[in-house]
Amino acid sequence: MERVKETRSFICEVRAEQDEQRGAYITGTPIVFDQWTDLGWYREMIRASALVSCDLKDVRFLTGHNTSMVPLARSRNNNENSTMQLKVTETGMEIRVNLDIENNVEARALYSAIARGDITGMSFMMIVDKDKDVWTDIESNYPSREITCILRVLEVSAVAFPAYEQTSIQVASQDDALDSARASLESAKKRLAEERAAQEAAKAAEEAARAEQERRTAALERLNNLITEVSDHV
Repeated sequence: MERVKETRSFICEVRAEQDEQRGAYITGTPIVFDQWTDLGWYREMIRASALVSCDLKDVRFLTGHNTSMVPLARSRNNNENSTMQLKVTETGMEIRVNLDIENNVEARALYSAIARGDITGMSFMMIVDKDKDVWTDIESNYPSREITCILRVLEVSAVAFPAYEQTSIQVASQDDALDSARASLESAKKRLAEERAAQEAAKAAEEAARAEQERRTAALERLNNLITEVSDHV
């Protein structure tokens, strides 16, 4: 089964700065942990555990999730020579992106837009292990989804139009992402139904065993009474 790529965006503090050694760079927090987000028919939270075993070996930095563009930066194994550094903290994943504003026109334009405050959003594309999602209130009209395992972060983008104040499904991938969420919810409902069926079966088996034990106890009591009556007449 093909894994669905989902994107989430975040309006955050994106800073454009410079230093003498590494030149121009931007910083921001594209992934935020433990904050509920309204996604229409359900709400969602990314848990801090989601990145524990996540594949962050090769992450590109783009603008607007334009995967056909030349990346403005890239993190390879998050080593010190990478042009994008990733840092997972208690509150989310922070990034530092070194931009070549002298030789790359797109990098220079992005740096200027962030410095001017025209771009304040960051986003990321991920592949989620839906089997490890935790759903609650799944029988209500507004269930809750907790993402506990992100298999891979594919890219991080600066975005001009973050849809919500916190994480949100982007329009470009909305249908696939919502289908993915629905598939995850249906899987959770199936597991709940199976658990309930197993509980009912266990309860029925327990009641049957108890009834059988009561029957045997009653039979033994009748036998003992009969033996007593016979003994009294001997």
